[in-house]
Amino acid sequence: MPLLKDQKHETAYLKSGIQGFGGSGKTRTAVNIAIGLHQYIKSQKPIAFIDTETGSDFTANLFHEEKINLKILKSRAFVDLLEVTKEAENTCDIIIYDSITHFWDELVRAYENKREKKKLRVWDWKPIKTEWRQFTDLYLTSKIHSIMCGRSGWVYGDKEDEEGVLETHRVGTKMKVETDMNFEPSLLIEMELHRLPDATPIGSKYVNRGWVLKDRFDKIQGKCFNFPTFKDFLPHIKLLNLGGEHVAFDQTANSQELFDGPASRVEWEKRRTIAAENIVNELLKRWPGQTAIEKKSKLQCLETIFKTGSWTEIESKSVEELEGGLMLIREIPLTIGEQNA
Repeated sequence: MPLLKDQKHETAYLKSGIQGFGGSGKTRTAVNIAIGLHQYIKSQKPIAFIDTETGSDFTANLFHEEKINLKILKSRAFVDLLEVTKEAENTCDIIIYDSITHFWDELVRAYENKREKKKLRVWDWKPIKTEWRQFTDLYLTSKIHSIMCGRSGWVYGDKEDEEGVLETHRVGTKMKVETDMNFEPSLLIEMELHRLPDATPIGSKYVNRGWVLKDRFDKIQGKCFNFPTFKDFLPHIKLLNLGGEHVAFDQTANSQELFDGPASRVEWEKRRTIAAENIVNELLKRWPGQTAIEKKSKLQCLETIFKTGSWTEIESKSVEELEGGLMLIREIPLTIGEQNA
């Protein structure tokens, strides 16, 4: 059965991310998008708001003014994040996560407490990331429009100064969450509290400015908006397969057979190792000593069967060649001493 098929648009839901430092306007922008999207798709369902920093209390009036029912969960527990996402998929069209950073922090702390760790080592991150991947898959594959807010953190890198000395500097920002999660949104917005250039020291004016860091449709990539509204991001949203089939990736396919199947690469490498070890053992059974004659006999045996006396070259041969050579060696009679034993 061929794997390649004719292309069809299968991204039916908005998967957006909004990052920024405190006071930059993340929550308000998320609410604007959610309300605008609710009206645009003519949804009759509630909007789910997963609230970790009481933002829903200060924006609830905006939903009520538009006569939109708001469903709230105030929690920072990662287990709640998973369950409420599944629940919202069945009862809502839109979900807001504010802030996803707290769920990542809680998962890390939960691991530290459970394992009684005061400091995490490199090997500790694999089980944490494995658990987090459950949410990554849900975020991408769930049939619900997802608006994910996260706090910004600095990215540091080394730069050479005028004397060629490396110094650590801030080189950018990213959402404070599991590293790979930053790659998942198809629409990524960075909010900032921007001071207007003509503002005076007295009565300074600031605006919440949103920069489009990523638009996978490339319609508003790199643009910025002051006090962003739903309409600002509509060029991206209009290109979604709204109301259609949503398939982020094939969740049924897997590569488990590569690890436990008889034809797996791992299994073949295991067979090669076993065959090589048995060849050494069978040679020792027939020529157990270290005399010049016995060493010469083992070398002649290898050269006759494998056409080389180099053990490195022999180990690099295919599993079929190694197992075939092993069978030939086993046909060689044992030494008299071994037979008597």
